[in-house]
Order: sequence, then C-alpha cells, then structure tokens
Amino acid sequence: MIKLNAEEQEILQSYENDEWVSIANDQIFKKYQQIAHNTFKKDCEINIQISNQDLKAFQKHALVKGIPIQILMSNILHKFISGNLVEN
Repeated sequence: MIKLNAEEQEILQSYENDEWVSIANDQIFKKYQQIAHNTFKKDCEINIQISNQDLKAFQKHALVKGIPIQILMSNILHKFISGNLVEN
C-alpha cells in the first residue's frame, strides 16, 4: 500500500468525493499541461562516481522494478530532495 502524506490524502479524498471537474477552456488546459511538462522535464545531465557494489545494487533494483537504472536513480534523488525518501 502506498503511504500518502496529508496533502496527497486530501487530494485523493477530494477526487473520490467527485469534487473535481474537467476544464472546458482549452487555453487554461494548455497552460496547466505546460506547467506539468516543465515540472517533470529532465533537462540536466550529471556524472557521478559510485562503487561497483552500489552500481550492481542499483542494477538489481532497476531490473526488479522493470525500469532503466537512470530513472530509478532520478526517482530516488527526487524523493530525497523532496523529503519523501523513507529509511528502513
């Protein structure tokens, strides 16, 4: 089960209560579509050095999840900087 923070729970409850309506205005829709695109745009590259052991662990996790290793690493970094990375 996915753990949601308070804001995410509020959004989900609002959606489940049918409080959401479609945007009829094409201009407004395109504006928010562009904002969403820019939010998730991957436009920078970095080079890092990690241990061979860590690389193999990343590869294993990426294989299990069925996603490319770069996407896995990017997701982990994003979760860390947004404060959503939970330690076991």
